[in-house]
Amino acid sequence: MLEPLITAADNALRTLSGVATSSRPTPRPPTTALTSDAQTHLECNADDAALSATEKALSGSLMRVNHVGEVCAQALYLGQSMATKDAGLSQKLQSAARDETDHLAWTQMRLKELGARPSLLNPVWYLGSFALGWLAGISGDATSLGFVVETERQVEQHLDEHLERLPESDRRSRAIVQQMKSDEARHAEQARAAGATELPAPVRWGMRAAATLMTRTAHHL
Repeated sequence: MLEPLITAADNALRTLSGVATSSRPTPRPPTTALTSDAQTHLECNADDAALSATEKALSGSLMRVNHVGEVCAQALYLGQSMATKDAGLSQKLQSAARDETDHLAWTQMRLKELGARPSLLNPVWYLGSFALGWLAGISGDATSLGFVVETERQVEQHLDEHLERLPESDRRSRAIVQQMKSDEARHAEQARAAGATELPAPVRWGMRAAATLMTRTAHHL
């Protein structure tokens, strides 16, 4: 019992302490054949400088919500991977979690660039998500995979909403959110292919209600 507890504690500390690092480069706006990465970086910095205080505050709030989502993803995948008895499924969940670690690092970095802070309630979101992940995991592998599909579906929808709300000139945040959306869609497809079962409607509604409460709270806190 000691090793799982150490793993859970280590993941929680790394997630909540803000030391996450990404294995992939931070997404940047598309470049043309005549535009170097260095030039794109300079242009993005200029974009940030051109953001009004209102626009920067909006971007900061939206990226804080996205950061909370990645804090939750770390806990959800850990809870599910620890609960399953299928070693292959555990590895697949941990692989998806590594993508989410990239997302966590990207959103964390973007918050700093925007002068915004993470949610004050991140420990609460983490603990609640770990419990949900564990419950999904002990409900059976097909149900656990169905939980992944529904979670990623809802995340995709809220990322679409963020792409509509983010200022057009905030190209850096938009590039990050777009890559996150692509990764979430891939995770859902992988879960379906692995044998996910559709969750009952009341469960899906409950998940949506909880997500709505979390996103609205995290927008401010």
